[in-house]
Amino acid sequence: MKIIEDIRPDQEFLAFLAQGKFMLQQSRSSGKPFFYPRVAEPRTGKTDLEWIEASGGGTVYATTLVRVRPPNADYGVIIVELDEGPRMLSRVEDVGPAELFIGMRVQAKIVPFEDQHCVVFVPAASENSGKDS
Repeated sequence: MKIIEDIRPDQEFLAFLAQGKFMLQQSRSSGKPFFYPRVAEPRTGKTDLEWIEASGGGTVYATTLVRVRPPNADYGVIIVELDEGPRMLSRVEDVGPAELFIGMRVQAKIVPFEDQHCVVFVPAASENSGKDS
């Protein structure tokens, strides 16, 4: 039996990312995925957790522009509602921050970040417009 100090879901999550896998946890009894990785399901406290592979699809739920001093460029920060249900904070690459909009379809991409990996998003292949002009 593992003691709580040995359970490190955040480290397991990062190890999956290093392998190129975007994984979520879910409770076996509820079947509801959640994010960020934890030792117990939010709200219920159940510990019958398992890892499932995320589809990577999602929709921009909220967005904001972060302004920085030159020479660095401003960038957009988003909350993505994953197709599996959980929401997560991230950023969108391959599109300018002014082009981000709520309801935009995005796809997850795993990229190196400092000494590990992280999940960012890119516009979904079918995303051409959808933004009101």
